[in-house]
Amino acid sequence: MRFATIRTSRGLRLHVRGSEGYVDLADATGNEALSSINGLAEGGDAALEAARGASSQAGTTFEKADFAPVTPNPPRVLCLGVNYADHAIEGGRAVPTWPESFVRGAGSVIGAYDDMVKPALSERLDYEAELAIVIGKGGRYIRAENAFDAILGYAVMNDGSAREWQRAATQWTPGKNFEGTMPIGPEVVTNDEVDVTDLRITSTLNGTVMQDARTSDMIVSVAKAVEYFSSFTTLRPGDVIATGTPGGVGFARTPPVWLTPGDVIEVTVEGVGTISNRVVAEEGAPEDWPWMPLKPDTKTF
Repeated sequence: MRFATIRTSRGLRLHVRGSEGYVDLADATGNEALSSINGLAEGGDAALEAARGASSQAGTTFEKADFAPVTPNPPRVLCLGVNYADHAIEGGRAVPTWPESFVRGAGSVIGAYDDMVKPALSERLDYEAELAIVIGKGGRYIRAENAFDAILGYAVMNDGSAREWQRAATQWTPGKNFEGTMPIGPEVVTNDEVDVTDLRITSTLNGTVMQDARTSDMIVSVAKAVEYFSSFTTLRPGDVIATGTPGGVGFARTPPVWLTPGDVIEVTVEGVGTISNRVVAEEGAPEDWPWMPLKPDTKTF
């Protein structure tokens, strides 16, 4: 099945792809708890069975602007960094022997076709094509062989990164959390629809292919990612795990390629979908803001 979060006059509503268009899941099942992806994830097998019944109905066709972030309020976005060997090498790093991980907040999440915001405080906004895991029932100490039982499905995401903020200190959090920099969607696609162990993943900037790899190239697989994160935290329904990006990112190119207003960046994961986002400049930021990593003399304490 395929689920999308749609902007409607009643607010954000979870829809399942029907025989035609998309069907409002809560309306079709009479269960208002299924109006969000988190509610669907919390509902477990019973909720999925109800959704399967609704997916046989004819629904409504929506415009791209109607597609909200498919996970508009994830409890957490747990991220793997440097999870493809070619990405490690292009960045001058050794191929990791232990997962590199960090966390993004829900405030950075935008829809599959929304404008991606270039921060006023960054001149080095980069793209990162990724497969995202959306957790279903979740749990703690989930063995890799049981990981797919804990997963609701998968989405396409772009882990937009303000590189100078990412590298100003040892922690990556600031560079990975600017508002409006993480598009995700357009659907959550369930396990029965796609085999994520070997899918093509690409990014395209203004029509030029920048990244082209396969999910089988991951150092930490989807199943191992679930096992790893569940080692130290209980994975909760609606959590997102970002599985890392392959080589070809902007900072590693000669000369570097940074996203600028007017650019269109697309990410495709075979069988899962495509997101497409126009880059726009952030509005409303003060011109004299004292924190700019490329200008150390402006830092204040």
